[in-house]
Amino acid sequence: MRLDHVSYAVGRNSFVDTVQRLGSALGAAFMDGGVHPRFGTRNFVLPLAGGTYVEVVTTLDHPAADRAPFGRAVAKRAEEGGGWLGWVVSVDDIGPVETRLGRPAAEGHRVRPDGFDLRWKQLGLLELMEDPQLPYFLQWLVEPAEIPSAQPRTTTRITGLTIAGDSKVISDFLGEPADHPLDQTDVTWADDEEPGLVAVAFETARGPVTVE
Repeated sequence: MRLDHVSYAVGRNSFVDTVQRLGSALGAAFMDGGVHPRFGTRNFVLPLAGGTYVEVVTTLDHPAADRAPFGRAVAKRAEEGGGWLGWVVSVDDIGPVETRLGRPAAEGHRVRPDGFDLRWKQLGLLELMEDPQLPYFLQWLVEPAEIPSAQPRTTTRITGLTIAGDSKVISDFLGEPADHPLDQTDVTWADDEEPGLVAVAFETARGPVTVE
């Protein structure tokens, strides 16, 4: 199973500063990703080498932010001081995940500043809100050339995730072996932290960088 992206959630007041800080640390500027009208959120994204990207996301002053699971998850993380919201795995067909979790995926979209309507299906936000160590699943509904990671803006790549939690729980949730839950991305388990994505390791042109 492949890592699609990692999400960093912050409050509206610190959104711009966080985008600039992370861009400086990773050696490239983020790009405006647009608004998620169904979720009441907006993001900036940084496409990386290796087929992944980083998302910095915040809520909008919009009723959807209080209703949609993603909007609520972003708001909750921001209220806790901000930081890594979670990690997202990409699947070619979300149908088997729907069967396993017993409910349909939600459709999402955001209109990029260039006018393109980026669409996908996602599933697992409710589990993430209950157990922050878990990822959620995403199936893109656009051509591969249009997904955010298709055109990297930097040679920086994600090399590993540090996750606080139970490797067996995550393994069962993903249906992947606990010692190798992701292709091309190392996972380190931290037992002495609150459950969730604790840190992301990057390889940049200036050397290794870890963002906690």
